[in-house]
Amino acid sequence: MKEYNKSNIPLARTLRKNMTPWERKLWYKFLRTYPVRFQRQKAIGNYIVDFYCAKARLIIELDGNNHYYEKQIEKDNLRTKELESMNLSVLRVTNLEINRNFREVCEYIDYIVNKSFPQSKD
Repeated sequence: MKEYNKSNIPLARTLRKNMTPWERKLWYKFLRTYPVRFQRQKAIGNYIVDFYCAKARLIIELDGNNHYYEKQIEKDNLRTKELESMNLSVLRVTNLEINRNFREVCEYIDYIVNKSFPQSKD
C-alpha cells in the first residue's frame, strides 16, 4: 500500500462523487469493469490521482484545458516526477483524447497494463 496524506481522504471522496464527464466516461465505460482493479480519486503521497492500478503501478491522469497553461504544466511535471520517484508510471490523457479517440485510449491503457505483467490479468 502506498503512503498517503490522510487529510486528502475527504477531498478524494468528494471528487469521487463529483467526477468530470471525462472521468465518468473512462470509469463507467472501461475501467470499472476492467479485469485488473483500478481505483478512482486515490490518495497517493500528497496527491489525489484520477485513477490508480496498484498491480500495474499505473496512474492515469485526465487533463482538461487548465493543464495547457505554463504554470500548470510546471506543476504537472513536478507532480509526475514525484509520483515516478515512488516507482509508479503516470499516463496523462487529455479530455480531447477521451472525446475523440476513446477506443484508442482504452486500448493503450490495456497495452500498458499488459506490458506490466503479461502473464495474467487477475
